[in-house]
Amino acid sequence: MTMTPEQTPRQRWMAILARASRTEIADLVGPDLPGHEVLKAPETGTVMVEGRAGGAGRRFNLGEATVTRCVVRLDGGAMGFSYALGRDARKARLAAILDARLQIEGPDGALHGAIDVLADRQHTARDLASRKAAATKVDFFTLVRGA
Repeated sequence: MTMTPEQTPRQRWMAILARASRTEIADLVGPDLPGHEVLKAPETGTVMVEGRAGGAGRRFNLGEATVTRCVVRLDGGAMGFSYALGRDARKARLAAILDARLQIEGPDGALHGAIDVLADRQHTARDLASRKAAATKVDFFTLVRGA
């Protein structure tokens, strides 16, 4: 999956990690956690979610969503941040570790390649869900009989 013109590489991988499951993130981190210090332990709160009428119309408050955030610093000094929907503290911590590691690693590194694979899987799943929803779409029309 490619970046949009207004998106930086870090914004892209942060979005991919936010959509990933804890299992997918744990697979990327591997069995041995790198040395790190937790600067802000995983904590859960809520954020207001906004929507737009028709996707591009006026903004409105859709409701609140539960979010867990975490901040870590790797032994090398790189800081990683994460926000994850829900109350999964482990996912937030692992995602923060990955954020820090991705900042250190060059764009041609193995971890960036794994993020690309994860992005492709997410895109395929989103596309499949979209096609399934489109298959159930019903178009209603009015037929005028005789005038």
